[in-house]
Parts: sequence; structure tokens; C-alpha cells
Amino acid sequence: WQKREISNFDYLMYLNTLAGRSYNDYMQYPVFPWVLADYHSQTLNLSNPHTFRDLSKPMGAQTTERKQKFIQRYNEVEKSEGDLSAQCHYCTHYSSAIIVASYLVRLEPFTQTFCSLQGGSFDVADRMFHSVKSTWESASRDNMSDVRELIPEFFYLPEFLTNANHFELGCMQDGTVLGDVQLPSWADGDPHKFILLHRQALESDYVSAHLHHWIDLIFGHKQHGSAAVEAVNTYHPYFYGDKMDLNNIKDPLIKSTILGFISNFGQIPKQV
Repeated sequence: WQKREISNFDYLMYLNTLAGRSYNDYMQYPVFPWVLADYHSQTLNLSNPHTFRDLSKPMGAQTTERKQKFIQRYNEVEKSEGDLSAQCHYCTHYSSAIIVASYLVRLEPFTQTFCSLQGGSFDVADRMFHSVKSTWESASRDNMSDVRELIPEFFYLPEFLTNANHFELGCMQDGTVLGDVQLPSWADGDPHKFILLHRQALESDYVSAHLHHWIDLIFGHKQHGSAAVEAVNTYHPYFYGDKMDLNNIKDPLIKSTILGFISNFGQIPKQV
């Protein structure tokens, strides 16, 4: 990878596989980074550093204001192992079954998966994945319970952005009927152009020079421990599945709670 003999996409897929992530498991689906921060310009300038997301920071620390709120949350909770109020920055996760299914909801079999996770029907329209720009704003700035990252399909599969099956996804409060995913202006309403430019962004010189910082956060030494605390990158203890020995937990209620946490909210990849 350092010799540029494989692409950034291939390297990330390799790391995901090493860390136990798989297309076969919604709860441990491959995780990819948001690489852009510009979803409003008419043209995408990949030579401008401000076009890109800060890959050295987790999604919860993309803005100074939000970062300080998560640090405050961490400092306010006394450390209590095995407790639902355990000390951490984030009580939600950047990758989970519902996040994966919500991104891919316009494609089968993910449509049925999403509905089954939602109790048999689609979610409230305003909470559905409908716009790349608004999803970025939610995950990077606006919503304290949203720190989601992306999935590999954002870099190769235009079909997931269109409602080719004509599912009735509902109507938002402002009257917008949900259909195809709203794309940034620079994509000109064309899913193929979006995927092309998004993949070019992933393989750009800027991302190539900074991707290792994100890898440290998700797969490396900033995943947990003091380095994670310093990087504002700690999650609820239940998300660290390989750090918890469920066989030693005798209380069935606690055990089922932990398993429910992992299945509903996702889990940290194995450290590589």
C-alpha cells in the first residue's frame, strides 16, 4: 500500500477482513470512512484540503463544539465497568446492522432486513437515509447520537442510491416524497458520477497521505485505552466484543443486555 501497488479501497477491504468484518454479517459489516466534507459546491476540487474530512479525528470530533460536548460527557460519568452508564465518549456506534440496512434500504435483500429491524415497516421518513449531504451534517455536526461512518458501496455501487424498485418510503414533514437519494450538487443528480468522483476522492493524494490516521482510530492503537481517550474515540464497553468474556458473566440478564447492545448498536473491529 505504501508503495502505491494497491488502491486505498483494496487496502481498506484487506484491513476490514483482517479485523473480522464481513459482508455476511450486518453487525460486523466492512466500515469505510467519510472522506469528503464538501457536499454543497457545484464542482468538487480534490486539490483543496478543505474539501476533505479530517481523517485524524473520529466523526464525533469533526467540529470543535461537538468534540467538547463529548469530552464533557466522558468527564461527567464516573467509571463503572459493566454498567450501562460506563465512562465513554459515545454510546452509539459508527457501524451497526441498522446503519448498513438504512444505507442499502432501496436494494433487496436489505429492504426486508431494514423492515425486520424496524419491527416490520419502514422508519419515519425524516429518519430514513435520503440525502448524502444531510447524513454527513447529522453524523459530523448536528446529531449527538449519530457518529456513523460509511460502507464500501459508497465507492462502487450507484444502484443503492436509486429507488429502482419504487418502494413507498414515505413522505417527510416538509412534503418531500422519498425516492432516490439526494446527491451533492457536484454529482449533477447522476449516481454514476457521484460514485466516480467519490472513488476519485478516496484514491486522491490527500486521502492517501492521511488515511493511516483514520486506520489508527478504527483498527489500530487509538481504538481503545489511553490513546483512544486522548483521541476522543472511546465507545461503550459493550461495543468492545473481543474485550468482554461473556462466558464469565453468570447473570443472564446482564449477558442478554450485552448481546442486545452488540446486535443493535454494532461492535468495534478486532485490533490489527
